[in-house]
Amino acid sequence: MSVETLLPLITAPVRQDSSLDITDEELMRRIQQQDPKSLGLLHDRYSGLMKGLIMKVLHNDAESDDLLQEIFIEVWNRANSYSPDKGKPLGWIITLSRRRAIDRLRKRDTYSRVEDRFAEETKNRPHDWFAHVEEDVAQSEMREFLQRALSSLPDAQRQAIELAYFKGMSQREIAAHTGIPLGTIKTRLELALRKLSDGLHGLEDLL
Repeated sequence: MSVETLLPLITAPVRQDSSLDITDEELMRRIQQQDPKSLGLLHDRYSGLMKGLIMKVLHNDAESDDLLQEIFIEVWNRANSYSPDKGKPLGWIITLSRRRAIDRLRKRDTYSRVEDRFAEETKNRPHDWFAHVEEDVAQSEMREFLQRALSSLPDAQRQAIELAYFKGMSQREIAAHTGIPLGTIKTRLELALRKLSDGLHGLEDLL
């Protein structure tokens, strides 16, 4: 069941009075059997308590509501990992809630520190930093262009170019390495270089 389908069932307000007689253990057993209504009942019982616990950690109402929904989705997805031998369902859910709230707080604080450090770095030396970024982008575009140009060559011509310019082999060494006549190697290199030269106009904006 998708999250989009499950969330409305979790928060739906309509519940039967007879549900008050169902134990938490029974609700968990039904949730393990993929019964979304039982997850909704569990939400009714403990969402207020869980929201309070999460708020004590995050101190943010909207963020706490979002995390509360995520936790109930996790209860649904991880229901089979719960066992009555490990304790009461409420204890398992509270532990899960506390752990998730602390994780969210750590991520939020880490993001805030990174954001502050980024702002400080760009404030102290914005010109150098942006110049470095632009250089990296240009180099990346250059590599992509060369890769596209090489991939457009026939296999034989591309092999000759790679051996000559990336492996540093001479034409005679390429001929000996491949077992192909020297004249053929020369022709392949000439044709490949001509094709690459015709495509160099695409580099004008990068140089």
